[in-house]
Amino acid sequence: MIPIALDPRFARLAVVGDGARAARRHAALRAAGAADARWFRDAPVCAADLPRLHGLWIVDLPPDAALELALRAREARVLVNVEDSPALCDFHSMAEVRRGDLLLTVSTAGAAPGLARVIRGHLETWFGEEWGGRVAEVRRLRERWRAAGVAPSDTARRIAALATERGWLE
Repeated sequence: MIPIALDPRFARLAVVGDGARAARRHAALRAAGAADARWFRDAPVCAADLPRLHGLWIVDLPPDAALELALRAREARVLVNVEDSPALCDFHSMAEVRRGDLLLTVSTAGAAPGLARVIRGHLETWFGEEWGGRVAEVRRLRERWRAAGVAPSDTARRIAALATERGWLE
């Protein structure tokens, strides 16, 4: 697996499925910044739009319909995730914790999603809401240091020292 953080403003994404899990996946995409993410209730309607997509989550479809749509998507060079079918996935969705601009993710490459959820629960406890403010503060400091010509290596050392001084990871 190759972990990446995708800026959804530059990708055309969609969900296909007509159940509660499809609704949750679509809501998660929108919450992550994919304001234009499409939601198709059935596979035939989605299939017509495949050439315009970059990524597709297939959720709550019968296995035969999911397989057929996944194969058509691949033919159209669209990355596919078929929930609960790791063998059909080009990528896996990760369990995530968001704290402002801080994004922590856990993946088991689709092998044990329940375990990823358990680990995510621990991360939620260890990294509370205060981390959003911490990241924003570091962003402001970093911008100030960069404007003053501080070298990237010195900026990194300053950030590490700040985290240590404040006991953020203790």
